Amino acid sequence: MQILKRRITTLLLVLFGILGATPAAMAIDGTVEDIRIGQHPDKIRFVMDLSRPLDFKVFSLANPYRVVIDLPEVTFSRDAHPESRRPKAIKGFRFGLFRPGTSRVVIDTSQPYSIAAAFSLPAKGKQSPRIVLDLKPTTRAAFLTESAKSVAAAQAARRPILTAPKPAAPPLLTRPQRRANEKVLVAIDAGHGGVDPGAIGVSGVYEKQIVLNAARILKSELERTGRYKVVLTRDRDVFLRLRERIAIARRAEADLFVSLHADSIPNRKLRGASIYTLSEKASDKEANQLAENENKSDIIAGMDFGTETPEVTSILIDLAQRETMNHSARFAGMLVREMRGEVKLLKTAHRFAGFAVLKAPDIPSVLVELGFLSNNHDEKLLRSNAHLKRVAGALRRSIDNYFDHVQSAARAN
Repeated sequence: MQILKRRITTLLLVLFGILGATPAAMAIDGTVEDIRIGQHPDKIRFVMDLSRPLDFKVFSLANPYRVVIDLPEVTFSRDAHPESRRPKAIKGFRFGLFRPGTSRVVIDTSQPYSIAAAFSLPAKGKQSPRIVLDLKPTTRAAFLTESAKSVAAAQAARRPILTAPKPAAPPLLTRPQRRANEKVLVAIDAGHGGVDPGAIGVSGVYEKQIVLNAARILKSELERTGRYKVVLTRDRDVFLRLRERIAIARRAEADLFVSLHADSIPNRKLRGASIYTLSEKASDKEANQLAENENKSDIIAGMDFGTETPEVTSILIDLAQRETMNHSARFAGMLVREMRGEVKLLKTAHRFAGFAVLKAPDIPSVLVELGFLSNNHDEKLLRSNAHLKRVAGALRRSIDNYFDHVQSAARAN
């Protein structure tokens, strides 16, 4: 038993203790002023106009087919989004901060495309410096061969990022109850971020912006009580892998993990908030679909899973402890009761699904869908600080009630 326990602890240190301390802010290297995608008879040409010449790395990924461009940390002009003029072969397109020091552009293609050319052009006359990519259709076999080579080359040439030494995540052990005068630590996770925008609202607002604002408001609400310490998994517009979010909470030894999101669905009439806790059996088809969409965040950001083994995924799922899930469900019930008086909730407000971000094995965790960005009324509310403050108040009262219960149970034992 002791050998098994040591092995589980080692696995957790590997799986969850992967993120270093936040590096010092890195300088912005330039601006992507415009992006153009053109369909030619024999290729698709992708052009980025820059404020100054920049180094870049390009590689391709399969399952699904993607072309990824990594740049130094840059800003993107408001005009740099060719959604309305992209060829049909380009299924999706997004950009943003991938990690401190690196910005990323991800192009989803409907079939395998080879990177036929990738080069820079200097400024000439009124023309800005440019990065040009030519993509040509290819076979899956040829694509996979090229993808493996391009990923290896990009990784070998990747600019190092200076970080502080990486502290290990705490082992899978029940932590002692905090002393009566010790502040409880709550981890607040603003979903998506950086190159992963999340849902897009009817007005064009991104989920990543809404939930970061909501996280900051909730942090302020909790800290104002003097009872809590709060850690944000992200405090700016940067991408985080799903398991990195868990690692941040575990290293901080958080007592509770709250992940904030805002959904979007084809039915624009549907509105209302909901609360999710972890279960490998979804409560309904909609919950299952939502979890599948959220769990694709790492794919959306252009992550390479070639080095991941199937066993890793199963371990992450299997280590969700029953006791932690029970605590999560208890808190979710309290949250539903408090939110019902402040905001509109879905008819079935507490739902269950296999969200990867809720799989910390030793931290009670909930995912709060604040509303539907696909609904005009919900989106307007979610862009309102006054509304988000009401939601934060309900969350704070629920957190008060939950820890009152935990501390009372501890005294009784």
